Amino acid sequence: MQNRKLQVWLPLLFSVATIAGIFLGYKIRDNMPGKKFFQFERRRPIDEVLDLIKNKYVENKDVNTLADTAIVAILAKLDPHSTYIPASELEEVNEEINGSFFGIGIEFSMIEDTLNVINVLKDGPAYKAGLEVGDKIIKANDSTISGIKSNADRVRDIIKGKLGSTIVISFLRNGKAMQKSLTRDMIPLSSIDAAYMMDKTTGFIRISKFTANTYREFMESLMKLKSRGLQQLILDLRDNGGGVLDEAVEIADEFLSGDKLITYTEGAHFPKKEFRCRRTGQFENGKLIVLSNEGSASASEILLGALQDWDRATIVGRRSFGKGLVQDQYNLSDNSALRLTVARYYTPVGRSIQKPYTSGENDYYSDIQKRYLHGEMVNADSIKFDSSQLFKTHSGKIIYGGGGISPDVFVAADTTHASPQIARLWIKGSLNDFGYKYYLLHPNLLRQYPNAQIFSTSFNDAGDGWRLLESMAKKDSVQLATLSEKDKAYLQKSIKALLGRQLFRTEGYFMVHNQNDPEVQRALEIIQKN
Repeated sequence: MQNRKLQVWLPLLFSVATIAGIFLGYKIRDNMPGKKFFQFERRRPIDEVLDLIKNKYVENKDVNTLADTAIVAILAKLDPHSTYIPASELEEVNEEINGSFFGIGIEFSMIEDTLNVINVLKDGPAYKAGLEVGDKIIKANDSTISGIKSNADRVRDIIKGKLGSTIVISFLRNGKAMQKSLTRDMIPLSSIDAAYMMDKTTGFIRISKFTANTYREFMESLMKLKSRGLQQLILDLRDNGGGVLDEAVEIADEFLSGDKLITYTEGAHFPKKEFRCRRTGQFENGKLIVLSNEGSASASEILLGALQDWDRATIVGRRSFGKGLVQDQYNLSDNSALRLTVARYYTPVGRSIQKPYTSGENDYYSDIQKRYLHGEMVNADSIKFDSSQLFKTHSGKIIYGGGGISPDVFVAADTTHASPQIARLWIKGSLNDFGYKYYLLHPNLLRQYPNAQIFSTSFNDAGDGWRLLESMAKKDSVQLATLSEKDKAYLQKSIKALLGRQLFRTEGYFMVHNQNDPEVQRALEIIQKN
């Protein structure tokens, strides 16, 4: 009897349990953003449009590419720095952030359709395998990369690969065919272009970008200079477009004392977050000059703003770019990524240095050109301030927000070398390849000048460099004899700097270039006066 009663009630019990389960499931769904009880998500028009194009359009179209275009168009409505990174580009973008990639450790140039090795990274795979400057690479594995119009990006894609993978390089050395097997390894992308002593007490450090390794690289450079007698420092942030915020904060901590505020960030969905000094810095008291220009942006401006607000450094140069937005990177399901602006950052006194972007991306990025047209690049009185955003530094000096960080000491831009002939030599590659070709004609230079310091003070071109450059320029339809005296003077100075880069990389270049650099020389004058 009891079994019969159970059989009667069993279907009802199952029904109640099922309904309860559905109810609980949708209640859980209720707690998810945008979900309502018994409401299924409707397809959005963008999905419907892409489906119609895929299934109905007169021609076959790659809807994935169209979807990427739609995402870019959406982000353009937000701000200039929210960007979509396709999967094909993400690896390269992450390499810049991480400060490394997997490869063989060479720098190359495509000269007359042939891949020439212009530098071999010490202790890298190519160095260990015996590759030398001047080798001409013909093949990498089964891919021919010389003798045809090879694209530099294509060559990089062939040479780069997974950590520990093998690549066979076929090359010519003095006309002799050779072959080497190399194992790819991690290749660092240094963010420190130069770090050296300019005199017995004055050091110079140039930071080109902020990667995940920049603070460590900076500290290695700073401690090296301190061991050599560093008492005052010129820190070069010109044309540093930024990067990892935390790295700039860590470097600021080395210059500021106590628990001073370095910066803070805040956004509609991100509560205020303060970044403060956490330790005793390694250079809290020495004289500090920081070089800045219109190419200094983002993380560079965080460092500039903190040092200026606390009166810790003298900023020399020109007004910085004006990027006060913080981006987070979010990986998407198809291995692409979204770099989305999530907050603004503010200097210690509360400045937002973000310049206006409501007139569109084209207007935003043409701002630098407008600075030239309005005279700001050559005259400090032409700098346009937002008077509604007035602030004061710790000592009471007036500063402004709303459009970059203005220097304490203005130095006009050098516009004397922008002639069409000089531009042509750069575009055609003659100036880029000059140092390499000079070195091939004078292979004993490193024996004569064993380090960059000796080279920068002792090398004097006896005319060989000018004659070589003259012959290279002729191929680009540029006659050096017809150039203005200013252009000739510029090229004469460039000969030594470009050769310094070939011999000692970026440090060799800047060690020579700084001898005639207006901002660097002005910084030295300030140091000597105080």
